[in-house]
Amino acid sequence: MFIVGLTGGLATGKSTVLSIFRENGVAVIDADEVARKVLEPGTQAWKELKEYFGDVVLHDDGKVNRVTLGEIVFDSIEKRRKLNAITHPRIQSAMMKMAISYFFSGHRYIVMEVPLLFETGKMLNFMHKIITVVCEDHQQLDRLCKRSDFSESVAKKRIDCQMPLEHKVAKSHFVIDNSGDFANTRHQTESIIRLLRRSKFTWYFRTIFLIACLSIIFGLAHVVSNVTNKKM
Repeated sequence: MFIVGLTGGLATGKSTVLSIFRENGVAVIDADEVARKVLEPGTQAWKELKEYFGDVVLHDDGKVNRVTLGEIVFDSIEKRRKLNAITHPRIQSAMMKMAISYFFSGHRYIVMEVPLLFETGKMLNFMHKIITVVCEDHQQLDRLCKRSDFSESVAKKRIDCQMPLEHKVAKSHFVIDNSGDFANTRHQTESIIRLLRRSKFTWYFRTIFLIACLSIIFGLAHVVSNVTNKKM
């Protein structure tokens, strides 16, 4: 099995592309869904978040108020780093556990959505291929304003906090342009799916994994045999 990283900018359409992969039977891991689980009330990350930021970032039912939290951290580099320190390691760990589960379930490859894949660099070494989802600058700004009810200035500030899309494109194997309609995005995505299905890397990886497992088994058997012979 190999991992395909899916990234892009805010409101470029990553979730749309991920849904197309899912509809085509591809196993996917959604970083946003994982992040929500990591910060569920009562978890260790939630406790640390509450201790550092206070109840102001929580709703009455104890769930994290992502809007308020976002406003706080985007106005402070120090607080943004603290949030990342609390959440990122746990999110990455949960995603890798899911990936391992998919591997043992027999999936040839999975698509892992990681919005800050290039910004953090933490998971780049695990990605066999990388897809970046883009759209026109004015579309990204307009979509973010409508989706999150941001003013134009706030939306620009959020977008500017991430690596420019052109830099991500230069580091990617595939690019999906989500500037057009859904049918066009689907066509681009399914073209990539066909290419990934033809990849022989998964069999190479499984062969290496099998050889490694057999080496460990035979090595342990050899050690056990030597110990047994010495006792006799």
